[in-house]
Amino acid sequence: MNRDVWRGLRAPAIVATIALVAGVVAGETAALVALALGAAGIVAFDLWHVHLLSEWARAAAGTEVPEGRGVFAPLFGSIHRRMRARSAYEHDLREVLARFRQAASAIPDGIVALDATDRIDWANARALAQLGLDLAKDRGQPIGNLVRQPEFRRYLEAGDYDTPVVVESDREPGRTLALQLVPFAGDRKLLMARDITEVEAVARMRRDFIASVSHELKTPLTVIRGFVETLQDIDVDARQRARFLALMQEQTTSMQRLVADLLTLSALESDQDRLRETRFPIAPLLLALSSDANALSKGAHRIDIDVADAAMVFASREEIASAFGNLVSNAVTYTAPGGTVALSWRVDADGSGIFSVTDTGIGIAAEHIPRLTERFYRVDRSRSRATGGTGLGLAIVKHVLLRHQAELEIASERGKGSTFAVRLPAARVEREEPKDRAAGAAPTSTEAPSGTTA
Repeated sequence: MNRDVWRGLRAPAIVATIALVAGVVAGETAALVALALGAAGIVAFDLWHVHLLSEWARAAAGTEVPEGRGVFAPLFGSIHRRMRARSAYEHDLREVLARFRQAASAIPDGIVALDATDRIDWANARALAQLGLDLAKDRGQPIGNLVRQPEFRRYLEAGDYDTPVVVESDREPGRTLALQLVPFAGDRKLLMARDITEVEAVARMRRDFIASVSHELKTPLTVIRGFVETLQDIDVDARQRARFLALMQEQTTSMQRLVADLLTLSALESDQDRLRETRFPIAPLLLALSSDANALSKGAHRIDIDVADAAMVFASREEIASAFGNLVSNAVTYTAPGGTVALSWRVDADGSGIFSVTDTGIGIAAEHIPRLTERFYRVDRSRSRATGGTGLGLAIVKHVLLRHQAELEIASERGKGSTFAVRLPAARVEREEPKDRAAGAAPTSTEAPSGTTA
């Protein structure tokens, strides 16, 4: 027996001793009275402590353990120590849970904690927004009743959670979510929700790009192969042979242009391709573009040029010439003979340089304008193929302008023509004073404009 048991026997022993002494001194009756009174006192003492313990057990959580006397003192003290340890453990557990929820709230992915029956226990703010949940109303609800996409219901029922299931958001059209259940703590689960809209868009662009390149190469290769097989199998005269070879050369040139544009686009998108900037006058470049436009037009169009403000530009001359040249060649290509293509340059009031190409061509419907700079996007595929375009020109323009912090503005009306305007930032443009006013002035600095990097 432990010490507390021996201590508990002390009171009955004292009562028995008193009863024995009373019996010897005053007789048997006195002994029985003393024994009865002592037993009643012990029972009352014990019942009082049982009452205290029962009242404490029914009280609100956190109520202090009552103080015990006698044999109950170590018992109540032990309960008190256990309650303090439990409170400390619960406090630590609440802190851990609070830190977990803070961390989960900071995670960019949605997280929903589910119980053993797949009912919602908790969710972070991201999950509430992605899945349209409301913890105040949805806590305790089965997740399958609230996330109702058929793909997720099948995923939930199958029980194979090694890979996520991809579903379309029913709250935000066009959004794609990857949902995955992760078992934890025995039979509980975490539902992880990740927005993969951009990832899916990149994957779709990659698939479309590969399909487009394959399609663009397939046609000329098929033509070349057909002519080669004809020349191998049939003895044709010199005139026909020359015609076949000319058509084969035309298709080869088309493939070369496509490959060259692909390499240019790849170089522009590469982080390793450092921008090689120089300071150059814009007027000679615009005159060269006008000359190229006349050569491409072969006299079929009127080519106008207006350089309102002489300026020096700090940029990659080769890339800017490529971007401007693509805009000019598109204008000539999509303008019918007899139409006008106008090139203009001016320095705006805020110091930015604006190059624009305006044509009187076929124009572009409004719904096509936002997608014009996508690779291989064509408003009229048959017409583009007839003109020999690769479908990459405006994509190249977009990437050149991004590298120069410039913007492309497009205005067009179907059947009335288009205007493509490039706005170069003021940090890359230095206006030159006219020569009659600049006479006697200090020489123009050849340093790069502030705010640009070489």
